[in-house]
Amino acid sequence: MQKITTFLTYDNQAEDAMNFYTSVFKNSKIKSVMRNGNMFFGGTLEIGGQEFFLLNGGPTFTFSLGISLFVSCPTQEEIDYYWEKLSEGGRKDRCGWLQDKFGVSWQIVPPILGELLGDKDAAKSQRVMQAMLKMNKLDINVLKEAANQK
Repeated sequence: MQKITTFLTYDNQAEDAMNFYTSVFKNSKIKSVMRNGNMFFGGTLEIGGQEFFLLNGGPTFTFSLGISLFVSCPTQEEIDYYWEKLSEGGRKDRCGWLQDKFGVSWQIVPPILGELLGDKDAAKSQRVMQAMLKMNKLDINVLKEAANQK
């Protein structure tokens, strides 16, 4: 068992969220389901080897932008896939951020972004930052082009 588990509390959509996330992420699985009679109240799922606990907690529980799930996507194909799937019925935001239809915030980001933003050449890093700030879904080629401009 992992030491720290992300615990996501929904109004009453936890089961729908579990089914949605396992349909989006390959190699994911529902590990446990807890019911009170026929009523789902919680369960665990695994995504990318990491366990999440989802619970129906009632309308007082909502998500905020202060917490997000970060999906590292080394290819544009992966960025495109997760961007479209996770934002379906939700909201597409700036700089690779989106909210899914349940209100959970996600960041869909290529690892190269961190490399480019952390470059020792401050002008290069700044060009990449400016390019990123203009994007909703991140585009690896545009980020690389910004880095290589003179």
